[in-house]
Parts: sequence; C-alpha cells; structure tokens
Amino acid sequence: MTRTTAKNMSGNFYEDFEIGQEIVHATPRTVTDGDVALYTALYGTRFAATSAETFARDLGYPRMPVDSLLAFHLVFGKSVPDISLNAVANLGYAGGRFGVPLYPGDTVTTTSEVIGLKPNSSGRNGNVYVRSVGTNQHGEMVCEYVRWVMVNRRTRTDDIGEAQIPDLPGAVAASDLLVPVEDVRYDERMRQLAGSEFVWGDHEVGEKIDHVDGMTIEEAEHMLATRLYQNTAKVHFNQYAQNDSKIGRRLIYGGHVISLARSLSFNGLANAWTIAAINAGAHANPTFAGDTIHAWSEVLERMEIPGRTDVGALRLRTVATKNLPCAEFPYRQTEGDKAGAYLPDVVLDLDYTVLIPR
Repeated sequence: MTRTTAKNMSGNFYEDFEIGQEIVHATPRTVTDGDVALYTALYGTRFAATSAETFARDLGYPRMPVDSLLAFHLVFGKSVPDISLNAVANLGYAGGRFGVPLYPGDTVTTTSEVIGLKPNSSGRNGNVYVRSVGTNQHGEMVCEYVRWVMVNRRTRTDDIGEAQIPDLPGAVAASDLLVPVEDVRYDERMRQLAGSEFVWGDHEVGEKIDHVDGMTIEEAEHMLATRLYQNTAKVHFNQYAQNDSKIGRRLIYGGHVISLARSLSFNGLANAWTIAAINAGAHANPTFAGDTIHAWSEVLERMEIPGRTDVGALRLRTVATKNLPCAEFPYRQTEGDKAGAYLPDVVLDLDYTVLIPR
C-alpha cells in the first residue's frame, strides 16, 4: 500500500486567520532590468524618472528607480499565496506609503499581520484585513499598506462568528510622506523632457483632468502581469476553477487596472513623477479581458512638504472606467434606489498622493 503525505499548499481559507497572526511570505524577489522592461511593455508608462537613467540622475537619484507601482505589485504578489489564494476579490486599500526607492538588483521580502476579520452573512466567506510591509535586502521599507480581501471559507457554516473590524488609517499626512531624493532640480529643460509645463503651483484643488486615452486589456497581458508579480490567486489564473463561480470568468487583477490608470494619467500629470502614498482605494466593479480602460483625476489637496521648497505633493482621486470615456467625469449614481453607489462602468476609485516639483 502506497502511503501519501500531503506536502502541497492549498492556501489559507477564512477560518484559518486569527487577529494578530504574523506571516512571513515565501520567495524573496530580486528585481531585474527585465522586470522594468516587461512593466513598460504591459502598461506603456511614460514618466521620465522611471524611463530614462539620465533624467533620474538629473532629478537627484543615484540611478533610475523602478516604477513605484512595480514595487507595490512585487510586495503585494508575495502576500497572495498566504492571504488571497482563495479570494473572491480584493476589496480595498488604506494607509499605504512608499519608502526607499527600489532599484534593479534589490531583493524584496514581504511580511503581513492580520488586523481584522469580518464574516459575511452567507457563511461562505469573509473579509480579512492585513497590514503588509515590503522591505529590501537592507531591511529598509519599500512599501507598506493595509488591504482587505474577501476570502472563501473551506466549508459553509451557519456559525459565522463576530466581526473584528480595525480602525483603518486615514490619508497619509504631508509630514509622513517620504521624498526619495534630497534636492529636486527641475528647470525648463526638465519640464520639456518630462512632457509638461505644469508643476505643483499650476494645479488647483477641485480641478478635474480627463486623461483622454484608453487601453484595452488583453487576456494574455493580465496573465503575464500576474505571473510577473508571482500573484497566484485562482480568481486571476485558473479558468477551470472559475467555471463554477458566480461570474464564470477570470477577473483582472485590480493592481493591473491601477497601473493602467496611472499610465493613462501621464496625459495631464506628466510631472507627477512618483507615488508617495495610497490613502484609500476601492475596486468598484469587476474588470475582464476585452474591457477598455479610461481614467480621470481630481485634485483633492495640494500639500506643502515640511522643510521642502523644491517639491510638493498632490493628493489625487483617480477614477478608472471600463468601456466609457471620461470627458464627463463619470463616478457615482445620482438618482434612484442606488443613488450614491458607483456607476456600473466605474472599476477603480483610488485616493493617492504624488510628488511633483514646485
């Protein structure tokens, strides 16, 4: 008789999580120039600081850093096998900060702490709240954030338990933003190379910018992206498993939409060279291969950074839509029983902070 010992991992289900649980995620990830090239190929990002070594050095970096969202995805991807392998959907973010720049050759490691649990009344799943921190090989913080994700239970139950919802952090204060360069030097030539004359003082609170362009998501692209980040969530990878789901299709990884929206925002915010914080975010509706993403942004706050006269911060709301241009800035429903709810075409509502020269 053959004796079989289970050595494989099926991922954590909702009932496997406990408040205060600390998880060291497997597989450290060394960043390469190939990652940068693939990221550019996937999203067409055009921000000069992460596109040109010469521009990055002129801006004050020792060399060209990777895109802040590539750093986010790599940190996020490490957490998926333990946190969201059995997810229904990732729901939102809060209190995210970017720390030291990430460069090709650096190695990323991620740890997470479970800070909240909310069982859903169906008894089939619940929301898990975690605080994740990504560090480089020197133990320096690269990216940290809170996220919450709906995770399936192993088996349905009528005894759903009590909710323990954490107090979520608010918007990151200007004094807590980390500026990755000591002295931003931004002359007229730098503006020309960046692609815009508009800097910090040219933006007003309340102004809205239609980013005009659209990008259609191909099935192969989002599959390549999730593999690039080692994001193994079944909901993105496994069509066989999704055949029995309510929707019956693979969902596009929400971070893929965030990167598309950020790349689209270049047309109107070209001088916003890096993201300093993710204050809040919601994946409002699902996205699928074949959808075309558009985006618009609103300036929520213009912040001075203590002790800095060379750089300021803009707190932005960027809204991404599917199959709907944004000339009229679509957002929430205004009439009927669903007044206040997101329009069905809105797929992302992201509140984040960028750095921009003064």
